[in-house]
Amino acid sequence: MANKFLSIAALLASSQLAFADDHAATANKCADDVETRQQIERQTSSLMRPGMRVLRWEEPQEEQTECGTAATQVVEDDSRILEALPEGILVPDRWRIVSALGYPENLWDPYNNNNWLKGDRPVFGDDWFVSLIGIADLIYEPRNFPIPVGNATTQSAGDLNLIGEGDTTVTAGSLILEGVLYKGNTTFKPPDYEFRFTPVINYNILDANERAITRADPAAGTHRTDNHIGIQAAFFDYHIRNVSDRYDFDSIRVGIQPFNADFRGFLFNDQQFGIRLFGIRDNNKLQYNVAWFRRVEKDTNSGLNDTSQGLRDDDVFTFNVYWQDWPKLGYFSQLSVLHNRNREGDQTLYDTNGFIVRPASLGVEVPRDYDVTYLGYNGDGHIDRLNVTVSAYYAFGDESQGTFTGQPCDIAAYFLAAELGFDQDWMRWRFSFLHASGDDDPFDNDSNGFDSVFENPLFAGADTSYWIRQTVPLIGGGRVALSGRNGILNSLRSSKEQGQSNFTNPGITLLGIGNDMDLTPTTRLSFNFNHLWFADTTVLEAARNQGAIAEDIGFDLSVSAIYRPLAMQNIVARLSAAYLIPGEGFEDLYGTNQAPFSILANLTLTY
Repeated sequence: MANKFLSIAALLASSQLAFADDHAATANKCADDVETRQQIERQTSSLMRPGMRVLRWEEPQEEQTECGTAATQVVEDDSRILEALPEGILVPDRWRIVSALGYPENLWDPYNNNNWLKGDRPVFGDDWFVSLIGIADLIYEPRNFPIPVGNATTQSAGDLNLIGEGDTTVTAGSLILEGVLYKGNTTFKPPDYEFRFTPVINYNILDANERAITRADPAAGTHRTDNHIGIQAAFFDYHIRNVSDRYDFDSIRVGIQPFNADFRGFLFNDQQFGIRLFGIRDNNKLQYNVAWFRRVEKDTNSGLNDTSQGLRDDDVFTFNVYWQDWPKLGYFSQLSVLHNRNREGDQTLYDTNGFIVRPASLGVEVPRDYDVTYLGYNGDGHIDRLNVTVSAYYAFGDESQGTFTGQPCDIAAYFLAAELGFDQDWMRWRFSFLHASGDDDPFDNDSNGFDSVFENPLFAGADTSYWIRQTVPLIGGGRVALSGRNGILNSLRSSKEQGQSNFTNPGITLLGIGNDMDLTPTTRLSFNFNHLWFADTTVLEAARNQGAIAEDIGFDLSVSAIYRPLAMQNIVARLSAAYLIPGEGFEDLYGTNQAPFSILANLTLTY
């Protein structure tokens, strides 16, 4: 019977005052001997923590109950407690309750046991916690996209075509290790202090069918292995103050940190060094960010931060405010201003494979500076049954050198995107639209093609889509890509990671439909069908010195299957396939014998 009463005492200590008083009365009512009451009192005292009144039991009185002689509960007066305990009134904590209820410590199980590595109890003091996360991300990716060749580099003797065999295979593995040390009770509010460090160890292998793809030097062959350790987060977060009894707050974060300028990663979605002031107001209805970032150089082959190369002379200043439940309950609105200041006009940079990335090998190929400001509205949420995401940006500014003129140019470009979705039992239908303006005259003093700072879009199938996932090079018009890896814009950059934004580009238009089917709680099947066009092909015609190029890029079809055997994110297996049916514009650029495809096998294990 004593064990039963000890459990009751543990419940008492894990509750708020009113709840505790009820259970204390129950315990007193049923405690029929002095020894049991003493055990309850000892157990309860060991569980007491700051914020809860002290409880004690007096000797049995004359009153009789169905359980026997009752003990009388005495609740100390708050003033007496404060006199006796200078640190304040006592409350229980969750970690001592877990121990008292007999849950063993198991460092390998983050869910069902007491695990200090996952913040189940303090590592030192009363409220300093540690959270450790480990993620293994494995990729195997056969693919095909147009590859440039020449007589000096082609593997196919006697082949005079500009387009070689485009089969390549990427095998890569990343080990993500994240350590967090934080102070404070995070049940209803952010931590008082937080230190976060996230190194990523990457190893990658590339096999190609053509030379001068793995390295600029044709003698390097068709096989390349590389490795890199990138620091994707290293910051200190300080909780400045609470401004209401609902824990509206102001905080500041300094160091390498993740930041996404909008809901879908269209404009600036990266992990960069910066200082960010952020907080909430009006019971979390309003959220704000004020931030400055200086971009870190990236590793060429892994795309991770390369802190050994230092910081770029490229600054991002941003302010945004989120308004929850506006204009309708369940819908988020965001207004944002972002300014990108780039002063790399005096630099020439080659990547580790030997290819030039700054300035881009396009047009007059001269270094340049630019200042561009983005004004944006973004919305995400649901309106009745309809899930709605919208994004709109207007970019304006100036650049010191036009891509094709070498003269100062004014920047004026725009971007629109929307996705509508609705649920039908176990299926979700998605309808996507995107348009980024293109430049209709690369030789005037206006740059009208829209480009982002660093995009990582979660849109229209994301990295399942062929056009978003793969790099499609512009062959015969400069060593740049139409669209970069994990990017949707036809920005004609030398590299998304190391190159500069380019506002003289053909733009893009996308219409798509998708379907996500939750076949079981552990299995999801998704289909995406996108039609792509260039917004304006004048820039392509100038770069290629080619006659009329059609705007139709083609149809992008993809399918993916996701399997989570534990019905959570600790083990996720994904297999996807994508195929591009070339349109007339794609054939004008690359011929009619191309069959672009992409297969992605991905396994993610999380601790």
